[in-house]
Amino acid sequence: MRGDDVEKYLERLGLQRSEIPVDLDGLSLLQHAHLVHVPFENLDIVFTGGVPHDRRAAFDKVVGRHRGGWCFELNGIFAQLLEVLGFDVLMLGAAVLLDGPSTVIEHLALEVSGGPTDLAPQFVDVGFGDGTVRPLALNQTGPQDGANATYELFASPQGTTLARHVDGVPAAQLRFKRVAHAFDDFAPVASAMVVDPTKHWSTKPFATRLLDTAGTDRVTLTSHRLEVARSGTSTVSEVAPDEWDATLFDWFATERPGPSAP
Repeated sequence: MRGDDVEKYLERLGLQRSEIPVDLDGLSLLQHAHLVHVPFENLDIVFTGGVPHDRRAAFDKVVGRHRGGWCFELNGIFAQLLEVLGFDVLMLGAAVLLDGPSTVIEHLALEVSGGPTDLAPQFVDVGFGDGTVRPLALNQTGPQDGANATYELFASPQGTTLARHVDGVPAAQLRFKRVAHAFDDFAPVASAMVVDPTKHWSTKPFATRLLDTAGTDRVTLTSHRLEVARSGTSTVSEVAPDEWDATLFDWFATERPGPSAP
């Protein structure tokens, strides 16, 4: 990052540098603020045909134009911010397991450690939608509070599996090896995902973000409906094509790119 990029980024997150300690509390504050203020969304992919795999372009989009993005953009630039603030960061390549077993690395997440307090390694992700809302200790066994749910990390020869407890039963979300990747390592899979017709990225627009300080309230807009979850209760409403742009702006303070309605 260059010049006053850090201050601009923190302003986008509603934070000031003086209030962010380089420790677990500061990391938790940064992750939560990111999830509240920066949507996880695929609008450029659906409406303009893709996004460049470039961290400068992602910064200009997220910070300069107050947009969101997908994991490569969001975790890519968040890693840079954390490094400038004084954390040690590894970019992790993860397979997404929501639809069943997979070995395809198609998600970028972060391992964060270091700082003046010698923070133990933490799993951090601001680009997975309804994922963990606070850091998870990577070297800890057993259930952990992710603010929006209980999570657990399981080690195996295949890698570390992140599971979210559903009705008390761990359900696998991601599997990753704790090996550092370069940002450009993800360029081929990002390009493939943009054009893969079997993936939802290129055909079904969505945007989602946190709404509250506890981490349980969330708003999600898809091509035809709006879901607002508050205090454990979800309200779902249909969104007509001629209301979609206004709904997007009302909840995400952003305008849809491209000329076509969803």
